[in-house]
Amino acid sequence: MVFTTMSILTLVFGLITGGTTIIVASKIKNNGKISKAEKLIEDAKKDAERQKRDSLLEIKEETYKLKKQADEEIKEKKAEIIATEERLMQREHNLDKRDEMLQNRDNLLNEKDNNLNKLQKNIQEKEIKIDELLKEEMKNLENIAKFSKEKAHDLIMKRVEDEMSLEIASFIKEKTAEAKLNSQEIAKSLLTSAMQRYASDVSSEQTVSVIELPNDEMKGRLIGREGRNIRTIEAVTGVDLIIDDTPEAIVISSFDPLRREIAKVTIETLIKDGRIHPSRIEELYDKVCNDINEKITSYGNDAIYELGLSKMDPELVHLIGKLKFRTSYGQNALTHSIEVAKLCGLLAGELNENVLLAKRAGLLHDIGKAIDFEIEGSHVEIGLEIAKKYKEDNIICNAISSHHGDEEAKSVIAVLVQVADTLSASRPGARNDSLENYIKRLEQLEEISSSFEGVEKAYAMQAGREVRVIVKPDEVDDIKSYKIARDIKEKIEKEMQYPGTIKITVIRETRAEEQAK
Repeated sequence: MVFTTMSILTLVFGLITGGTTIIVASKIKNNGKISKAEKLIEDAKKDAERQKRDSLLEIKEETYKLKKQADEEIKEKKAEIIATEERLMQREHNLDKRDEMLQNRDNLLNEKDNNLNKLQKNIQEKEIKIDELLKEEMKNLENIAKFSKEKAHDLIMKRVEDEMSLEIASFIKEKTAEAKLNSQEIAKSLLTSAMQRYASDVSSEQTVSVIELPNDEMKGRLIGREGRNIRTIEAVTGVDLIIDDTPEAIVISSFDPLRREIAKVTIETLIKDGRIHPSRIEELYDKVCNDINEKITSYGNDAIYELGLSKMDPELVHLIGKLKFRTSYGQNALTHSIEVAKLCGLLAGELNENVLLAKRAGLLHDIGKAIDFEIEGSHVEIGLEIAKKYKEDNIICNAISSHHGDEEAKSVIAVLVQVADTLSASRPGARNDSLENYIKRLEQLEEISSSFEGVEKAYAMQAGREVRVIVKPDEVDDIKSYKIARDIKEKIEKEMQYPGTIKITVIRETRAEEQAK
């Protein structure tokens, strides 16, 4: 019994002691883990603080660099702005100076204009007084002589006629004979002088115009759905639109240059605008027609200014400008008319005729072509009606009606218009196919002339109407040179076809030179 109690006490004590030991050991183990965790936390906090300080330092350094860079850029921009302001101030100063100079010049011109007006007024007043004095003096002379001006003139002319009739008849006979001998040479000289003094570019008008497209897709847009756009363009403008396989290009075909130009400008405007549909086409066509009408008037004014002519009726100027869009055998009608006017002026100057009247007649000689497609009749008949409508001089009316031989030329100027018209139309290259034939004729002429023995050089001159042949003086004598000229003539007549006549001049020259020392 005692043993059992002791055993129980011992067991209980052992259990208590074991439990206490286990509890103490567990507590000691937990305390170590807590200390280690606290140490790790402390180390992590220190590391975070250090990284935070490093990050702040890096951010401060980067901020400083960015601020410094921004300050430098601001400084450069300020410098550029200051330089720009200085340049603008300088330019403004220069403009102010120029404006001041122009203002001074304008004031000076106004002052000169006023002085000229006053001077012109004084001259006119003096001329009126001089005319009145001359009339009074004439009346006084008539009263003293008891003869009127007309009677005195008739008496003097009759006396001179009686005294000089024989001398006049002799003089007329001599001059008539001289004129018959020299008329052909003088006419050739006048024509060649006028042709050599006048120079103009040669260009041939075509019946088609080519429009370049930005891409081939534009062809489809111009044709439109089921072809409605192309039908509208052709119906409105009156031209044929050719859209073939040519890349990025279409062709406008029409024998009327005015329609072709209007169609070309309309289509180019549509391409730039991008809105291509029937209503837009009609709208742009109307606008282009108005613009072309303004251009036509400017063409007429330019032609009048170029020729130095006096003012014309605005409607007549518009008709002259219309000639820009008319052609004859590929030759532009306005260019041809200006060319005829200039040739008429040159020839009239040589003959001491009225140069301005000759230029005016030359410019208006084909004026009927401006509207010959609108009303019935030849361009000569229409041109005569236009000249009479705008009250042009009778000489100009006769020049228009006679320049194709329909009527007799009643003045020298009318004849000059015929000559100048023929010169302009037959000038090499002026009309289709003439330039190529002209070049071939010149080449053949020089080739024939150079084919003879003893010929050194040959030159075709005066548009193929003369050939000058230079022979070698040591191989060809004077007698043989005549034979060469005749042989060249016969060969040209046999092998060539040419208008008019060709003059052959053979030149033989011997020079003897010495030098004194």
